[in-house]
Amino acid sequence: MRLGCPVTGFMPGKREAPRNNTAMIDTDFLTRLLVDLVGMESVNPDLVPGGRGEAAIARYVADFLRRAGFDTRLQEVAPGRFNAIGFLPGKGRGHSLMLNGHLDTVGVAGMDDPFAARIEGDRLFGRGAQDMKGGLAAALAAGATLGKESSLSGDLIIAAVADEEFRSLGTRALLNEGIKADSAIVMEPTGLEVAIAHKGFAWASVETLGRAAHGSRPEEGLDSIAFMGRVLKEIEDLQKRLAAHPPHPLLGHGSVHASLISGGQELSSYPQRCRLDLERRLLPGEDGQNFEQEIEEILSRLSAQDGRFQSSHELEYWAAPLQTSRESRIARAREGDRPSGRIRCPGFLDRRRPAERGRH
Repeated sequence: MRLGCPVTGFMPGKREAPRNNTAMIDTDFLTRLLVDLVGMESVNPDLVPGGRGEAAIARYVADFLRRAGFDTRLQEVAPGRFNAIGFLPGKGRGHSLMLNGHLDTVGVAGMDDPFAARIEGDRLFGRGAQDMKGGLAAALAAGATLGKESSLSGDLIIAAVADEEFRSLGTRALLNEGIKADSAIVMEPTGLEVAIAHKGFAWASVETLGRAAHGSRPEEGLDSIAFMGRVLKEIEDLQKRLAAHPPHPLLGHGSVHASLISGGQELSSYPQRCRLDLERRLLPGEDGQNFEQEIEEILSRLSAQDGRFQSSHELEYWAAPLQTSRESRIARAREGDRPSGRIRCPGFLDRRRPAERGRH
């Protein structure tokens, strides 16, 4: 995470063109805050068994916001896993704004001292420094400054959420409780550009069924792994078709890939079952049902070609893509009504969730 980046732009209830507010932010304080956040292990336990999750860092954030003048609360979204939410009431009827950031991180395999928050020059290194405790620190520092020095006409909400790295339990719980705003900014790293679009994704599994038999009796056995090889060839062909479609102007092409595969019992027998886990990246206008239909067409075609081919599949989870209008007030505010040079994000963010529940 690069230190000393500006905190600028849209403020709730303000209607004038945005100003550079970096003079209001104590960068030394911001650095110390980021060091604290990176120093707290918050690995998502659903991604990495044994990860500590968000409880400790959520309490830290809630205490910070309380001292900054926010009305705060902890929201339990799963056993021992929490959102930290702060409300700074406006003094008029201006538009409300949510700053959303996630508390959890991916794992630390292969990293040396991942929580040391080592500073070299103008950069800070550690797990989550960029994704996304840097953005969370910026939101907290801005909130602390506004809580002391600003009279906003609209409400400011800072939502530090759990589980963004897996199934977005935190933001889902936030919205299911009716906590929303007129506009929302997800504080993910975008190089200080406005990102108005991102892909969604879908996860699915396919299982092929063979017949277990000793390797010396090929007339009795059916090879589920060989059957899965046919599925993999179809997935490769699907990827070629997706890459041949006209690209989305911001996001390019949708895609599909094989993520995990397992099967068989032992070296000397025909494998009875083989399982394949797949991920499909979705463009605006696509959803999980598109992917499920693509899988069904593949499996039906293979079954028609060979009556011995048996399979099942399951659409396990999907998250929608997002595209916000270039002309929306929130998209134009950062650039002062000038178009941004880079306005897409390659991965999925929690940003889709707030957009489903409020104006943006």
